[in-house]
Amino acid sequence: MMKDCLFCKIAKGDIPANIIHEDEQIVVFDDINPQAQHHKIIIPRKHISTLNDLHEEDKLLAGHMMLTASQLAKKLGIAEEGYRLVVNCNAGAGQTVFHIHFHLLGGRHFSWPPG
Repeated sequence: MMKDCLFCKIAKGDIPANIIHEDEQIVVFDDINPQAQHHKIIIPRKHISTLNDLHEEDKLLAGHMMLTASQLAKKLGIAEEGYRLVVNCNAGAGQTVFHIHFHLLGGRHFSWPPG
């Protein structure tokens, strides 16, 4: 945990969020500025700043995050219609909180390229 990290504070319960799933490894909550009908943020409890900072020992954690995204998409009823799982890495790609996180988006049509 990093002392000043927004997502670490959410994972610890120091900052309120609408948490829809949590376990010993991850926390999932509603995005405060949703870009789709369903917009969830999936974070690890472990602080990892960017995708570039993942290490070999994090591969099970990253896999758990992806599997949870798939399971949530099914639970939310968006798996069949389609959903998007987004990871931004560094400021040039739009990362604004430097704690690795996945955006699970669904409930609307998405175009390509994304922007």
